[in-house]
This record gives sequence, structure tokens and C-alpha cells, in this order.
Amino acid sequence: MLRAAGVGVGDEVVVPAFGNVDVAEAVMAAGARPVFADIDPVTYCLEPAAVDAATTPRTAAVVVVHRFGRPADLGPLQALGRRHGLLVLEQRESEVPEGPYEEVAQRRERAAFLDSRLRGVRTPERGIGHTYQQYVVRVPGNGRPDRDAFARAIRVKGVACRVPVKTPVHRLPGFRQCVSLPETERAAEETLALPVDASLTKREMQRIASACNALGGLLQPAL
Repeated sequence: MLRAAGVGVGDEVVVPAFGNVDVAEAVMAAGARPVFADIDPVTYCLEPAAVDAATTPRTAAVVVVHRFGRPADLGPLQALGRRHGLLVLEQRESEVPEGPYEEVAQRRERAAFLDSRLRGVRTPERGIGHTYQQYVVRVPGNGRPDRDAFARAIRVKGVACRVPVKTPVHRLPGFRQCVSLPETERAAEETLALPVDASLTKREMQRIASACNALGGLLQPAL
């Protein structure tokens, strides 16, 4: 899409650092330079003010990635694109398929169950159109058991959790940039994806909540 739009050598493309490296790789494959902007801490998608701050006369495009099944708020980003004359492209995470409507409805049902049961972690805000490709909570550290310790503890109890973004792209070899992305860094340190697969039974969902809540008293309460 970038090449088809005429993006190439000498151009800059604003992309998120929180997520897959393939977006930055695609920019470089087109001959352009990826410029990383910070994310919104609620949606995990590009934050419009951060994109605006990252825009220069060389910026040709912005690639907006919808994260974890929650759509980005495109309105402000498209308005920014019109103001600066930028191409605004969308990409969904490709690693987990959306699935048929019934499967999405079941994931939403399991997400709602965890929303109502989890204590001591910050549950995701629902948002319009959220399909919960991943159910991502925040596990704050602040001197108490951190995300990785939390994950190890619930895995021992049979909960197949995963860290959604282990290293932001701007810290990977070949993409390193000296840029301030505080929300991206914080999200990479605190986020944990809990299972909400359509195949999970009610008993399995209860076990997930119980395993997490057994550690909840050691963590700061959700804000």
C-alpha cells in the first residue's frame, strides 16, 4: 500500500513501536524511514497528539494498527492526516483471526466475565467494536510482584497467559531510535494477555479468575 501510494526514499512514515515489527519492516522495504510515536494507554493504538508531534515536512504517511481486537479512534488521526496532507493507512493484527460472529460473541462473553471477577489488575476498557482477539490486563509493579512474576505464578496454576509485546520495536536491533515513548514502555512492562478463547468452559474461566485473584492482594488496586 505504501509503494502504491508513492511512499519511498526520503519519506518518513509514523508507526507505533508497541506491537509487531512487520509494520516498521514494511516501511523500510518501501525505502522510507519509520518514525515511532507513542500510544494511547487505553486503546494501545497511536495517540493523535503523539503522531502530530512526530510529524515533520518529510512525513508522508501514518500507519494505524488496531490492537488486540479494539479499533483505533480513527477520526482524530484522519483529521490530522487531512491537516498535514498525509496518507492514513489501517492495519489489523494478523496473528489472531477475528473469527465468525458467534466466536466473537463468545470471546466478549468471557471477557465480560473476567471484567466482573478480576481484582488487583487493571482490566481492559470495553470500547465500541472490541472483539477481544486478546484480553489484555495491566499488572503494575512499583516494588510489588511485577507482570512477569504474576505470569509465572498463574502459569503454575494452569493459566496459559502470554506477554503480548515483549520488546517495543524502537528498542530492537535495526530499529533503535532515541525517542521518548513513556506509554509504550509502560505498556510493554505491564501488559499480560489472559485467555478468553471461545472453547473455554465456565469452570476454566472461574479457575483463571481465581488464580489471578489469589495474587490480587499483593498488587495495587485497579485505578
